[in-house]
Amino acid sequence: MDLIEKIRTLPTQPGVYLYLNAEGEVLYVGKAKNLRARVRSYFLESAQANAKTGSLMREAVDLEYILVGNEQEALALENNLIKQRKPRFNILLRDDKTYPYVKLTLRDRFPKVFVTRRVRKDGGAYYGPYFPGSLAYRIVDIIHRTFLLPSCKIDLSRYHPRPCLQYYIHRCLGPCVEALTTPQIYGEAVRDAQLLLEGHTGDLEKSLQARMAVAASAEQFELAARYRDMLTTVSQLQEKQRIAAASGDDADVFGFHYENGMLAVNLFHQRNGRIVDRNEFFWEDLPELPEMLAAEDDAMEVEPLAKVVDSVHPNFYPGAFFSALLKQRYIDQQYVPRGIYVPVDFPDRDALATFLSERSGHKVELIVPQRGEKRSLVDLAGQNARQSYDQRFRVLQPSILSIQEALQDALTLPELPERIECFDVSHTQGAETVASMVVWEKGVMQKSDYRKFQVKTVSGVDDFASMREVILRRYLRLKEENRPLPSLILVDGGLGQLHAAASALEELGLTIQPLASIAKREEIIYVYGQEEEPVVLDRRSPVLHLIQHIRDESHRFAVTYHRKRREMRDRDSELLHIPGVGARTRTRLLEHFGSLRAVQSASMEALESVVSAKVASSIHAYFRAAKISSK
Repeated sequence: MDLIEKIRTLPTQPGVYLYLNAEGEVLYVGKAKNLRARVRSYFLESAQANAKTGSLMREAVDLEYILVGNEQEALALENNLIKQRKPRFNILLRDDKTYPYVKLTLRDRFPKVFVTRRVRKDGGAYYGPYFPGSLAYRIVDIIHRTFLLPSCKIDLSRYHPRPCLQYYIHRCLGPCVEALTTPQIYGEAVRDAQLLLEGHTGDLEKSLQARMAVAASAEQFELAARYRDMLTTVSQLQEKQRIAAASGDDADVFGFHYENGMLAVNLFHQRNGRIVDRNEFFWEDLPELPEMLAAEDDAMEVEPLAKVVDSVHPNFYPGAFFSALLKQRYIDQQYVPRGIYVPVDFPDRDALATFLSERSGHKVELIVPQRGEKRSLVDLAGQNARQSYDQRFRVLQPSILSIQEALQDALTLPELPERIECFDVSHTQGAETVASMVVWEKGVMQKSDYRKFQVKTVSGVDDFASMREVILRRYLRLKEENRPLPSLILVDGGLGQLHAAASALEELGLTIQPLASIAKREEIIYVYGQEEEPVVLDRRSPVLHLIQHIRDESHRFAVTYHRKRREMRDRDSELLHIPGVGARTRTRLLEHFGSLRAVQSASMEALESVVSAKVASSIHAYFRAAKISSK
């Protein structure tokens, strides 16, 4: 059955349809209240005249569909299929910056608290998202200081011989070592952290006051003082929250700028009536599918702004674009604001608002403001989108500060990266294994800080063990000299090199040191502790370019040093072919004359000043014969 015949047999129920090419790859995913009517109207009637020029219709040879119960189910299924299959003719949300959550690992024997950007169904408690992203780190820091819960990567399912530095500076209860804390004390700290994260500060204050009174009556004054300090911290935090909780709504505001086939979108996050953060998205390769997308936008009255854009750029249809964008942005999100303001209307806006309301448990309004304050916000987002467009597509190199901020956000670093130390290992089938360390600091490669390493404890081909040795030697020395650690340690390689470096740092007690690796070919970045969530940056991202530049410089430096060592080995080994010359004699000759060439041209008298007359005669005769044979 050919494609047109298959379309005629489609049912009239709600569902999702998938267009496939000759190789069986999904080209486009769409949803419909009435499958037959939608596919007929889009791909037969409105596109019939232009089918020869339509990219999708030229490639599509087959159609699949899935029936669902209603339009809301179709919305969810369409969103899932787009994210799974990544069809070439769908709008794909690639440059998505997710905001952080605070995670409490309640399933663990000793729960930890840390910042994450992905919510999983793993039994942990997630709080957030937080705007701006730095707020999540500040809250985790308060929990470390106040309730002494760790966020390290140490395995707490077993006990270790000694605690790390965090215990000694009073930011951890030390659950990694037996007898430093008890399950009762630790459980109390976890409950306190939960009350703080859930916003039950009143209950937390009452609990702390009661415990402080009990400790004071038992003359445990040091413990009572600790509860008093906790109360002070909670009271200060509650006062700040009262000040921030000004009257206003939670809303997300969208604006866009499209030009020359490239698109910039700005998303403003309004919380408690104030703009607290901004998110940017960019597209450089929007799918060209005017027949299908035009059918959606032309089926309704489009906003004046969209009409202007469409008249200038006929291949971009804002309504269809924002329909796809909002589904991918919000359908799987744990938190959806009560208001979402968009610059243009689209056909399934009401259905999407209903679906998001059901999913989130509160009413969600999807509004296209026409006038007033809300329209001003949309216009402001549009103006900022134009500025984002200019910076991304018209300015070639962003500032160092903006790259640092983007790198901090992409790798979830606790602070702005000022110094990055990058390592690479080089060898030839395990021979002459060496390693390099290069340094990037505040936008400049600091060549005076470069270091070369000869791998001493590893024999054969073992990149992981070599990386572990080098990391251990480098940071043991920094620790002994009490010198500051870098903002980020970067290793060239995949998960094996990453875990080898992490093992060395854990042995030194540096469990909170930021560590990442970049794998060749795929150019995927693995952050230690978040290996299941590798960072995949846009190939034009300045952050990726910076990391690649540092990695390539480390590789160049390692290879150069390895070649030099290999050349020295190959040259020096020639002396060992001479009768009477062993390893010690070779070393003595090279130290005295400085090079193999100088030994070759040395006179008998000069050689006799270093070695015996017999050995000097052998050396002189060997190189004289080699010189004659070369002629």
